[in-house]
Amino acid sequence: MRRRQFLSSAGTLGIAALAGLNASSAQSQNAAPIPIGSALPMSGAAAGDGVEFKNGLQLAAEEINASGGILGRPVEIHIEDTRDMGADLVGQAMQRLIDRYKTPAIINGYNLGANMVELDVAADSDVIVMHNNTQIAHQEKFKTDPKRFYGGFQTDPAEYWYGPGCLGFLNSLVNSGEWKPANKKIAIVASAVEYPIVIGNAIRDKAAEHGWNVSLYETVPFPTNQWGPVLAKLRENPPAAILITHFLAQDLAQFMTQFLTRPTQSLIYMQYGPSLPVFREIGGAAINGVIYSTVIGGLPDDFAAGFRDKYKSKFGKTAAWLTGAQTYDALWMYAVAAATAGGPGKPSDGNQARKVAAALRKLVYRGVSGAFHFDPAGQVTLSYPTQIKDPSLGLPHQFLQHQDYRTEPRLIAPALYATDPFKLPPWLT
Repeated sequence: MRRRQFLSSAGTLGIAALAGLNASSAQSQNAAPIPIGSALPMSGAAAGDGVEFKNGLQLAAEEINASGGILGRPVEIHIEDTRDMGADLVGQAMQRLIDRYKTPAIINGYNLGANMVELDVAADSDVIVMHNNTQIAHQEKFKTDPKRFYGGFQTDPAEYWYGPGCLGFLNSLVNSGEWKPANKKIAIVASAVEYPIVIGNAIRDKAAEHGWNVSLYETVPFPTNQWGPVLAKLRENPPAAILITHFLAQDLAQFMTQFLTRPTQSLIYMQYGPSLPVFREIGGAAINGVIYSTVIGGLPDDFAAGFRDKYKSKFGKTAAWLTGAQTYDALWMYAVAAATAGGPGKPSDGNQARKVAAALRKLVYRGVSGAFHFDPAGQVTLSYPTQIKDPSLGLPHQFLQHQDYRTEPRLIAPALYATDPFKLPPWLT
């Protein structure tokens, strides 16, 4: 099936499903609102993402309420700041949402270093929690006691899949003739927190299977903007590709400005951070040619066009709709599941929360980030095409390239969703 046909049919099915739910719940908007909580990093190093996560929730809530709410009840968003994140801060923020606002559901973006405390809080209060921490630790913890952690859902694939996905992408460029690497060496640069280390280790452990040799594995502080020692090692033994799994946008922009003072003949891949506007603002023309990927994010396709236009109109032309899409899709998924289950219930209403959880497990939802379906073994979404080959059941592992810092990045893979071809970076001759 061609890309346009696939997206068109998926969009039609999604709209029909939502129309059916709304038609069956045309009640007064004067009904008591449903409080939805969100524990987000509104300050600290990840505040840029926190703002976009909040934006996505606000836009979804407005649309849900305009269409009649959940069984006639409007959605009301409440935010608690997780600041520098961590288990104590995240757990306390979630508990405040439950105690103060009686939230039956909490929809987060990511919170680093929380050690999946989200699952414990949700289990203790019988609430639904949806998050995109992007960690394999979610499914590992869920599997220890599925009955207890029934209400915990990770709305994106585990970070592990970045590793084999990245290696497969490099090979696709070689096989297509779009890139002719100088050698078969790759360098991995991670930072000292769990997320980038898991990804770095996955690349290292799978490199040989994909025909690559790891010439350097370096761990830098988190955060960092002092790239001199790493660059010295890279220049001493230049690899065909430099794969940076550190993800803070401002730090990655600094890497590019320092790299280009004496570049190596290396393709540059970075983790997630280049999706944020600050990467372009700080890096300027130095970022042209950089490739990055994300296992969840708004797609630049026809299906998501209305969302992108609304997002930019409401939050500004430079707002990161790619990031806001994550919580936008999550709230819409929750709304569909809660309506299907007969309502959200209240905190400590385990019977109703289990009905909502059961509806989420059955749901196949085509959102603006792609197709969501939860693997019942871990209650985490699947990654297309590395983990699952069916695009209707997995979120696309998107590879994007900054081809002109003055415009938005271009989606170059996977092929079903790609809008533009790969371009050789300007420093590669």
